[in-house]
Amino acid sequence: MSILSEERKTLLRQIFSIKMGLCLCLGFASGMPLFVVLTLIGAYLRKEGVDLKEIGLFSLASFPYTWKFVWAPLVDRFNPFGIGRRRGWIILSQIFVFASIFIIGLFDAKNQTMVIAVITLILSFSSATQDIVIDAYRREILADNELGLGTSLFIAASRASSLIPAGLSLILAEFISWEMVFYITASFMLPCLVLSFFLKEPLSINAPRNLREAVVEPFREFVTRKGLKSLLLVILFVFCYKLGDSMATALATPFYIDMHYDLLTIGLVAKNCGIWSMIIGGIIGGVIMLKIGINKALWVFGFGQLITILGYALLAHVGEGSDVSPSIWLLAAVIIAEYLGAGLGTAAFVAFISAKTSKAYAATQFALLTSLSAVPRTFCNATTGYLVESLGWENFFYLCTVLAIPGMLLLFKVAPFNSETTD
Repeated sequence: MSILSEERKTLLRQIFSIKMGLCLCLGFASGMPLFVVLTLIGAYLRKEGVDLKEIGLFSLASFPYTWKFVWAPLVDRFNPFGIGRRRGWIILSQIFVFASIFIIGLFDAKNQTMVIAVITLILSFSSATQDIVIDAYRREILADNELGLGTSLFIAASRASSLIPAGLSLILAEFISWEMVFYITASFMLPCLVLSFFLKEPLSINAPRNLREAVVEPFREFVTRKGLKSLLLVILFVFCYKLGDSMATALATPFYIDMHYDLLTIGLVAKNCGIWSMIIGGIIGGVIMLKIGINKALWVFGFGQLITILGYALLAHVGEGSDVSPSIWLLAAVIIAEYLGAGLGTAAFVAFISAKTSKAYAATQFALLTSLSAVPRTFCNATTGYLVESLGWENFFYLCTVLAIPGMLLLFKVAPFNSETTD
């Protein structure tokens, strides 16, 4: 009895430790600017009369998320402000994130679209840089037995942060100016920025001695450990696994608007149902993976995220060409199903990426794989506006379902169902 009591106390100390609190705070700081780029700016542009083709092209402004592995070695090598590599880069990137969000609302969406695009690009670059250093920081401060819990809390906080730009900010836009909306949204970064000044710099286990070492060794280790063919298959899988799901949600907010839902409904129903379903899906996914393993989870959860894309097609079938929005209950059901599937798929996907990285070179290798996973969101999603204009919403979602199939087929090679490990 006393042994069980002591184990329970140890578990509670881990859950409520300072390190886990940092994972929550850093997860929020990491997630919010991404959802400003993916959701809030798109809603602002659409509501101000910018057409879907231009909004779709705004996905290109988030290309830093795709290419962040290019400058990840610089983040590993240099020490801005001389206060520590991790702490210095976190502070620097968060200053630019805050400033970028703060000033977007100062410009007219219809007549100064290009200026907003440039600011969005700066925001994306700063946010991607923050992701690089936070991923490395999280890996360095957590012990091996804390990685699962810390990563789960980080992802949950990252998803929950979207309730600000994708929920609260959209609701506020119904009552106040867009300028004030962006001021308020930016203010949510301030507590994270203040906290960053008090972060304790982790011990550097494998700090590169020069830039060449920072660039070359992570990639050499990757190829040496797995072999070139295996590495290429992993890269292809990382690109394809969430391709259909990513494209299906790329223009979610403009889709809801075109289905005649007002911003209040989108903020209260669509965004809240979606985000909480994804958070719950991620937590449930983590628990299920303890029982069935990563490989089986990739199959089961991947099939779930594929099938639930069809819910959007159903919503479009009911609402497209009608002057009346479909039932709010149908909207909620479709979104809960789709985002629950996406949350489960993301939990398995991130676990897969973590398993493929070496702890010695986690920063650059993790940046490489997460950058590749962002390719569909950046370049493929840039075509979504043109595809919707050509196909209509319903056929577009059927196409997204088909595009999710190649990632599932690659599982035969990279994560066989009956294999116990992804290695």
